[in-house]
Amino acid sequence: MKTMQVQEQGGPLVAVEEARPVPGRGEVLLRIKACGVNFADTLMVKGTYQETPPYPFAPGMEVCGIVEEGAGLPVGTRVAAMIGHGGFAEFATAPAAACVPVPDGMSDAHAAAFLVAYGTAHVGLTHRARLQAGETLLVLGAAGGVGLTAIEVGKLLGAKVIACARGAAKCAIAKEAGADHVIDTDSGDIRTEVKALGGADVVWDPVGGAQFKAALRACKPEARLLPLGFASGEVPQIPANILLVKNLDVLGFYWGAYMTFAPEVIVRSLQTLFAWYGEGKLRPHVSHEVPLAEAADALDLLISRKATGKVVVTP
Repeated sequence: MKTMQVQEQGGPLVAVEEARPVPGRGEVLLRIKACGVNFADTLMVKGTYQETPPYPFAPGMEVCGIVEEGAGLPVGTRVAAMIGHGGFAEFATAPAAACVPVPDGMSDAHAAAFLVAYGTAHVGLTHRARLQAGETLLVLGAAGGVGLTAIEVGKLLGAKVIACARGAAKCAIAKEAGADHVIDTDSGDIRTEVKALGGADVVWDPVGGAQFKAALRACKPEARLLPLGFASGEVPQIPANILLVKNLDVLGFYWGAYMTFAPEVIVRSLQTLFAWYGEGKLRPHVSHEVPLAEAADALDLLISRKATGKVVVTP
């Protein structure tokens, strides 16, 4: 099979021909139809992600594929699966228990782009942040993969959504996703504008850096802040005095960890999300579909912030 691998830390993606993987006990072999690309993939290539596999490896943690062989699922079943890495390839193995049958009306690209972004938004906002109807949700990085899904899920949960994005085009995409108010971070002031809108009850932050600091100061008393990534490159240091004065909660959140210590949380969440998709309540946004041979360009789209929503690699 063909695969695109990184051979050493920070190295380029290289085309490699190798044997198809053999499914182990409880696994299935998938013929990959599409692979969702995540910011975590770029961190794995650099060797800075919390779960970077040994080199060489193929990036790609979420896929849509057809079951070719193995135990637990009928051959020919189309599924979406979290595989950790290996999705930049024509075939990959996956635990049968981690595979979710894809609804007939869902495209391969939407299925590959669905699990991480929507799963992260739903578990984060319901299970961790306890977002309630009528509360105000502030979404940073709102035009990215987990930003747009947070807007959609937040609105379905009954929240008022303030979205922060960079530039008019990305702000327009956030508005189209359902945001009630949009702040252009190229020209606006997050702290001032959010406070003018009444403040935030929940902050959704895949960005970190200066935007986290501004959002922290725009929170209502007893607000909850979820740092789930640091796309700015800066991990913010949190002043405990502000937490004390406003009775704030900062809640660490890593969606993938639930696969290990509480998989039932993810299973329940995905059941809800696929039902919402079937009802037409969710609209995945895929800005780019990139051939496998050009997978390096897919990573560059995220690094350069030229993508909106999700990028998908198609073998």
